[in-house]
Amino acid sequence: MADTAISGTPAHTVGDLPAVGAAAPAFTTVNADLQDVSLSDFAGKRVILSIFPSVDTGVCANSEREFNKRATGLDNTVVVSVSKDLPFALGRFCAAEGIENVTATSSFRSSFSEDYGVRLLDSPLAGVLARAVVVIDTDGTVLHTELVPEITTEPDYDAALAAL
Repeated sequence: MADTAISGTPAHTVGDLPAVGAAAPAFTTVNADLQDVSLSDFAGKRVILSIFPSVDTGVCANSEREFNKRATGLDNTVVVSVSKDLPFALGRFCAAEGIENVTATSSFRSSFSEDYGVRLLDSPLAGVLARAVVVIDTDGTVLHTELVPEITTEPDYDAALAAL
């Protein structure tokens, strides 16, 4: 179990993020077209997982926009966002915002939240994903993790990119 907060109120996750240096857990999420997206789909590429509660919040939307902007200059790297939002909501948001450099996915029918230790156990947001970033190398090794200590703030983009 890991600790985070929502507007200063303590919140806890179901587990811990994968350890730096460990193999990233395999996962399957779903994109806006209801197609499966798996970590294995990006074999040989570096992957930035941008994990967040819901694209319907301002901070999550800003995070999606910022990773979309920064992804344009990354070599051999993909950004995959993961939330429990339904794929339809993610599709609408990405279409409206011009998000083309991030693969937006939903974990609504997978064990991603448990496998990565990010499902919130308590707080008003219990059941959704905590805000976190996991950077994975081309060989599937975890290079960097961040569980954002305050869910209402954005992740450290520079630290995530520096890990590449």
